[in-house]
Parts: sequence; structure tokens; C-alpha cells
Amino acid sequence: MRPEILFPLFASIGTLKGVGPRVAPLVEKVAGSLVRDVLFLTPQSVIRRTPVTADKVVEGEIQTLVVTIDAHIKPGRPNLPWRIRGYDGTGFVTLVFFKVYGDTLEKQNPVGEQRIVSGKVERFNGEVQIAHPDYLLPIERADEIPELEPVYPATAGLASRAIRKLANEALSRATELPEWQDPAWMAREGFPSWREALAVVHEPKSEADLAPLSRPRRRLAYDELLAHQLALAQRKAARRSHPAPKIASRSDYAQQIEADLPYRLTGAQQRALADIGGDLASGERMSRLLQGDVGAGKTVVAMLAIADAASAGRQSALMAPTEILARQHYETIAPPLEAAGLRVLLLTGRDKGKVRAEKLMALLEGTAHVAVGTHALFQEDVAYRSLGLAVIDEQHRFGVGERRRLQDKGDGVHLLAMSATPIPRTLELTVFGDLDVSRIDEKPPGRTPVATAAVPTPRIGDVVNRLKAAIRDGAQAFWICPLVSESELIDLQAAEGRAEDLRRILGDSVGLVHGKMPAADKDAVMAAFAAGKVSVLVATTVVEVGVNVPNASIMVIEQAERFGLAQLHQLRGRVGRGARESACVLLYDPPLSETAQARLDILRKTDDGFLIAEKDLELRGGGDPLGLRQSGFPAYRLADPVAHRELIAVAADDARLILARDPELKTERGEALKVLQELFDWRPGSPLGEAG
Repeated sequence: MRPEILFPLFASIGTLKGVGPRVAPLVEKVAGSLVRDVLFLTPQSVIRRTPVTADKVVEGEIQTLVVTIDAHIKPGRPNLPWRIRGYDGTGFVTLVFFKVYGDTLEKQNPVGEQRIVSGKVERFNGEVQIAHPDYLLPIERADEIPELEPVYPATAGLASRAIRKLANEALSRATELPEWQDPAWMAREGFPSWREALAVVHEPKSEADLAPLSRPRRRLAYDELLAHQLALAQRKAARRSHPAPKIASRSDYAQQIEADLPYRLTGAQQRALADIGGDLASGERMSRLLQGDVGAGKTVVAMLAIADAASAGRQSALMAPTEILARQHYETIAPPLEAAGLRVLLLTGRDKGKVRAEKLMALLEGTAHVAVGTHALFQEDVAYRSLGLAVIDEQHRFGVGERRRLQDKGDGVHLLAMSATPIPRTLELTVFGDLDVSRIDEKPPGRTPVATAAVPTPRIGDVVNRLKAAIRDGAQAFWICPLVSESELIDLQAAEGRAEDLRRILGDSVGLVHGKMPAADKDAVMAAFAAGKVSVLVATTVVEVGVNVPNASIMVIEQAERFGLAQLHQLRGRVGRGARESACVLLYDPPLSETAQARLDILRKTDDGFLIAEKDLELRGGGDPLGLRQSGFPAYRLADPVAHRELIAVAADDARLILARDPELKTERGEALKVLQELFDWRPGSPLGEAG
């Protein structure tokens, strides 16, 4: 039950003054559906409305003047503006209004009366003027114009000033809540109370009050981070209390498979296996994330864990987000596992009729030890005899509910999630706070370095000529088309056009894959590329190139400046997997911005995915680091995970300490923390609480 003290904040936005059926959808678009959402919509900046006289105005600045109305200059014909000329004793200022109907302006602002006016000052034909002033009021209403005005996010039909009024009303409904922060920590940091911090943010006295590192902003950020970390810690504790089958590591199956590998495992792979082995043997349900660059050897580690599960009589399921990736995993792990006597099957949405029925029966009877597939693995009619391990690749592409549905196919199923998207260490706790993390930060033997060059687009002819020569020598290449816009249609046209251009020069051995293609057609092109029948694969998105082609040694990325640093690194990781010397060409449209130049420079200097992720974070700053919000990254309202990243670890430590002392949050502070979690919707089981 939600605490009664929060009822005013969880009322509908329709209860705010002036929010009727027409305005409510606009407010919901900007903030959300609750008064709480408006309260948490903080200003983006402030406008300082400096009082000046006409002879001291600064062009381009927002300024405030007191003038006497000198004249109304009415438009001589339609489409011309209505002008009001004002005088303040030092000079004239002209107020310009477009689309004025009737004589309302003249009636409201008679000649000879004083008015206070505020807006952006410009000069036109030598005249000082303000087009559509923000304020034009009688002098007795001067106090309605703030000297420092907070600016809120606006949308069509809802101006910043209207949102400011709603935010102030929401603030008036926010009562002081019981303190959930540690008193010693608050004193050390000089934090105000929760209510005081909100008041400063919504009614700033200076630009500094809105700075991310101001005490009020840090206080509110820490509140949100603590609520989130507490939810993650609670979920982690609940998982550990759930018993799971004990699975011994280094089984005969695993040892045989490892001995037959054509290479030795890296130290990082061995450390990851030790982490996983400890989890599987603990009797508690494993929830571990295996992080590593593209091609770092995560799948081999997962395969050896699968072998251990099979040795203990437990089935495993390896789920990938696309059929292409699922098939690739199947082709990687099936031969070694089957050579050891374990049966592996591939289950996708394409399996129908008798073929599907036979596979489902093999899983139900336990004659199949491993299932590799897509979402098909957790459909209602799929049943396992003894599912003990769920391995999920590119785990951020699945929702928490989807991961759980697969785990629910067995009792106490261990979870091993894999991700090739390196997360900066400073953000790891926000994204994976409820998981134990292992990192594979060494390259496996045989991976050749990828020479990376940035080339301006006018030299694309040179790139194509060199590509032609390389293909003549038996090389294969990826050619990634630019992210032209949000329109899939425009992206598709760009890719089709590039494929046609390349076919004219290179012949028919140019393939094209894009998101609109039927799965069977896409797979056919991919298979032809993997078999060497297609020399150049043109693709529209990162997702379409999740295929392992060791012979592919060239990666060309058009308009590389439009891609994020992490994306560029992921794409580059698709080459350099075979014996050939490999190259990545970053085609860019000059001139580059300073940030784009820095991004391409970093990529040329290093291939360390984790270092690249940290640098990407530095370059991007706040907002949506690494574009991860769609990948399970928490949608914080008040915390900036970049500016406030040093608070994340503190909040995680605080959450662990709180639960160690008060597991059920029954103390006075524990009850206050329940209010905090309700306030932010960061609870185990709540939609936001699942975002980690």
C-alpha cells in the first residue's frame, strides 16, 4: 500500500489548475501522468531578465525595460506586423507583434501609460526592438516578471512558462517527508532536506543552483540512486535466498571439450569460468553477467558451463535475440558438445509441424541436452525435462519478463547473461547492480589487430579501388551504410543505392541485408557471405551484421561520424577474426566537429572496448550514455549518471549496509526508505524497479 503522505503527489495531473482534457496530454508528453512527474521535471536552464534602459541594451540578450507607450504603428496591409513604440527617457524601443487581430493591443496598452516589457532585444534598421515580448504588463504587475526565470522543457502547445506554473503548484503539494538519508552523510555533504532541495531547484536564486554538482541537485540525485540501488540489492538478496541445484565445475565433459579446443583459454576466460563454477556449485541461483568485447571468447566459456550442467543431469538453453545469432551460436557449440556425446538442437520460430514436434519431445524427454534458439525457447508449449542453466546472449535485447519466462521453465534455473556492449565501470552498478559481473578483457589467440583509418568521403573512390584489389585476392568486406535519419525507408534507399554502385564496379558478388527483408532472404544472403559466395555485404544497421565470417577482413563504415563510439567499436569487431590482415575504414563527411574528431581519433588509437566505453562516456557527457536507455539503462529523472557517477558506488554501499542491518526495512529509517522507493517507483517487482 502506498503511504498516505504520498497521495497528493500521486494524484492525476488533471488535478492541477488549468490542466483540462486538452492540456493533459501535452503535460503527460513532457512530464508524465502524475503530479509527482511534474514535480520531478526540473528546469533545464535559467533566464536572467536584466533591468536596463534603452540606451544600455545588449543585442541578443533577454532584458527588461520600463517604457511609456509612445505610439501604435498599425499595419498598412495584411501580413505586416503591429508595432508599439515605447520610450523610457533614454531612447526608443519597438515592440513587434505578428498576426494581430483587431485592436486588442491598443486597448490593453494605451498611449501614455507605463508598461514593463521583457524579451530578447534585437536591432533592425538601426532600431532597438523586441519581437513578441515574453512579458508586457502594467507597471503595478512588475513582480510577475522574475529576475531569474527557470526554463522547463516545452512542447508544441505548451510553453515553458505554463509548465513552470504547474511545477510550482506541484511543489506546493510536496510536504516534508520523513528523512531517509543517513544524518552523518547529510552533514558531511551539506545536503538540505528533500523538500528544501526541490524548492531550490524549482525556484533557483542563481544558475549555480541548477548545476548538477550543486548540493540540492546532488541531494536529489542521491535520493534516486539510493532508491534504485536498494531495489537492486533487494532483488539480489531475494535471488540468493532461492535454492538451486548444485552443479560441479570442471566436469569430465568440460575437460574433454577444453582439451579438444585448437587453442588454450585466456587467463580472463579461466577467471570467468572460476566465477561461474563457484556460482553453480553454491546451491544458490546464479545470476551472472559475462562481459567481453565482440570475439573475446564468451561463447566458449558459456559452452563449458553448459557441459558442466549436462554432467549434472541438467539441460541448458542458450537464447539469442535474432535467428542469425542463434544459428551462429549453434554452429559454434554444437560440434564440440556433440563430439563429447551431448545432443544439441536449434529451435527457432521457423520450426513447424513434425520437425518442431520432434524437437519439443526431445527437450521434454531429456534426450536433448542443450537447446539453442530465439524467443521460441520460452513459448508456452516448450517444456524441459530438467532445465538447469539459461544462457542469454546480448541480454540487453531482452526484457526482464522474457528472461524470467525462460528461467521459469525449470526450478531454480541458473542465469548466465552475456553482453558484447562494454559498460564503463563507473556505470556498471546502475545497469547490472543485481548481477554478479565477470569480465573477459583479454583477446583470444589468433585475433589479428585491425588497422583503423579515417578517410574523408571525397576519397571514397580510392577506398573502392583498394577494395576491388583486395576482393580480387580473395578478401571479403562489410560495408555499413550511414544512419541517414530515423526513417527506415531513407536508410534502406541509401543502402540499396550503395549496393547498386558497388555492383557496377565490383560485379554481382555484392549482397544486401536490411531489416525489411524476410528472415529467409536475409539468412540466404548471410549464408552466401559466410560461404564466400558474396564478397561484399552491404548492411543498414549494426544488428544485421551479427555473423561470424573469419575470412571477412575489411570493414567500411560510411559517415562514421554519425555512429556512436561504442557502435563503431562493435562494428570493427566483426573483422580481424581470421588469418588475414584486417582493416577498418571510417568514411566521414568533412568538416568534423571537435567531438566527432575525438571519437574517430580514439578508435584509431585503441581497440580496448572497456577503455573506449569510458572515453565515450566522457565525450557524450550526460543524457543517455552510450545510447543504452533502450538497452535496460535506468531512466533516471533527477540523477545524471555521468555527473553523479561518484554517488553511484556510495549508494550501492549504503544499500548493502542498510539491508545487512535491516533486511525487511522495519526500523524508522527503513520505513522512510519505503517511502523513498514508492516515490521513485524503484521497488523489486515494479516496472522501473526491473530496469536494471
